[in-house]
Amino acid sequence: MLVALIAAILAAVAPAEAAHLTEQPKKHKVVYHLTEPGVDKAKFVLGNVQNHIEGVGGPDHVEAIELVVHGPALKTFVTASIDPDIRARLDRLQVQGVSFGACGNTMKNFNLTLEQLPHGARYLPQGGVVRIMELIEQGYVYIRP
Repeated sequence: MLVALIAAILAAVAPAEAAHLTEQPKKHKVVYHLTEPGVDKAKFVLGNVQNHIEGVGGPDHVEAIELVVHGPALKTFVTASIDPDIRARLDRLQVQGVSFGACGNTMKNFNLTLEQLPHGARYLPQGGVVRIMELIEQGYVYIRP
């Protein structure tokens, strides 16, 4: 009876993953938006991005994911004080192709340089909200967790 229950559970899970890939075979383009400061919020958003990648079947099913960070949230990513878990999560996401965009206006207002942000951070001279607008105009899905 236990074996039958396990088989039923596995059968229910497998079609859900396959159904997504059948219904959405295209590669996804997504922009995540983070403005709220704090370690917990950053971990939550980075976790959402990782779950997103896994939920669509892995990095092979993603054309592009960009995390645009501006306002007080950018201070959470200053390398001199970054939480080690945030740094590790961001590194893992970047290896999977996630781009980390840092608002140029916020950098100017907080006197931050790219050297003070994690390796691979992209300076957004047009600003975070303009970058988000540009990505939406290119067909990206907008998500603000």
